[in-house]
Amino acid sequence: MLPLRHEKRWRLAGIALLLAVLFATIMPTLWLPTPSRIPLADKWLHLLTFLFLSLWFTGQYSRKSYWRLVLGLVAFGVLIELGQGMIPYRLAEWQDLVADIGGIGIGLAIAVAGLGGWSLRFEQWLEKARVSSD
Repeated sequence: MLPLRHEKRWRLAGIALLLAVLFATIMPTLWLPTPSRIPLADKWLHLLTFLFLSLWFTGQYSRKSYWRLVLGLVAFGVLIELGQGMIPYRLAEWQDLVADIGGIGIGLAIAVAGLGGWSLRFEQWLEKARVSSD
């Protein structure tokens, strides 16, 4: 993890995000608003969710750890699909996993292009704002 001042808070927020995604993937689909007019809406939601997760976690870890983040997020995607396959009212689809991996890849590319480590810069910005307001 990067040398973050609020490391525990970042970790807790990351765990909360993963739990929220897991909850959303196992709850009955009747509870979820589905934009049915958008073709492949489910796949887009998978892609965008995993893009966001990869950006979130690359914000808190150094580039040398990115491969671990990728493995962890892919494993999380596999876990989700396995879980959905065991739930009678959900469906497990390999295309969802492909969308997950696509989102991870796009998020990783954005992180490598310069957005990685954003949380450290955010903390530095907050500290400057706090000091200047004192």
